[in-house]
Amino acid sequence: MNDSLAPLVAAFQGKTAVLTGAGSGFGLECARLGARLGMRLVLADIQQNALDAAVAEIQALGVPALGMRVDVSRATEVEALGAATLARFGAPHLVFNNAGVGAGGLIWENTAQDWEWVLGVNLMGVAHGVRVFTPLMLAAAAADPAWRGHIVNTASMAGLVNPPNMGLYNASKHAVVSLTETLYQDLSLVTDQVRASVLCPYFVPTGIGNSQRNRPTDAAVPVSRPTQSQLIAQAMLNKAVDGGRVSASDVARLVFDAVSQRQFYIFSHPQALGGVQVRMEDVLQSRNPTDPFALKPALGEELRRALRA
Repeated sequence: MNDSLAPLVAAFQGKTAVLTGAGSGFGLECARLGARLGMRLVLADIQQNALDAAVAEIQALGVPALGMRVDVSRATEVEALGAATLARFGAPHLVFNNAGVGAGGLIWENTAQDWEWVLGVNLMGVAHGVRVFTPLMLAAAAADPAWRGHIVNTASMAGLVNPPNMGLYNASKHAVVSLTETLYQDLSLVTDQVRASVLCPYFVPTGIGNSQRNRPTDAAVPVSRPTQSQLIAQAMLNKAVDGGRVSASDVARLVFDAVSQRQFYIFSHPQALGGVQVRMEDVLQSRNPTDPFALKPALGEELRRALRA
């Protein structure tokens, strides 16, 4: 990966970025890179201590930064984020709808509360970001023919394939891919100045494996104990993520490169696209879904034994 930031500095210096999930993972690394590029930053996260640390780090670099605690699943909080951004910096040039949570287990074992939480953050968080910030960006574009904006939504490779024992997460990320592809097409109907991209990372060490730390609590509806399939999914996720060779900072660079090149699909692991091709061939040939462990039968047998135990 080219370490020269000069082309990116020219593209992003003095511009404003809004990043959700900015307290850790991709959001934090994109904030750090944005700071190096001379951007003005609006950082949002639900975890107050992580947000405070991120804002302090960015401000220590002399970068103008605004931090807001935001639960992206709540429409009013994202609307407040939009209003605060507009008041402080004007319309943002880059919006990174990145906040997300993980979930696993056999799909029928997810509770109603699981569905509400994961879809609320992973899908509605993106939807609220698009709904709130796109009109601000379009207005800025209409007022200045030279103005350019870009929206990046974080999905996952699980938004393009369907790994077993993580159906709720898959569903949320497939929806983000669909939403973002449609956003790209809708924007192209009305403007050439605002574009969109979807980030589909594979296994990258971030904080997503510990998402439960930020799960809202409701005394009236306590969170149920994890099922065996959910424990298995968590263990497999932790193992895969911890062994990831691509870092969150690597992904941040990919994001900024893609935005500067107006590239839609952003992949952290292009080698994983073989699974996407197989799935598309299943669809086109009207054949039953291919065994996802066809190339790693031992892993599939291990999962089957564990679930049937």
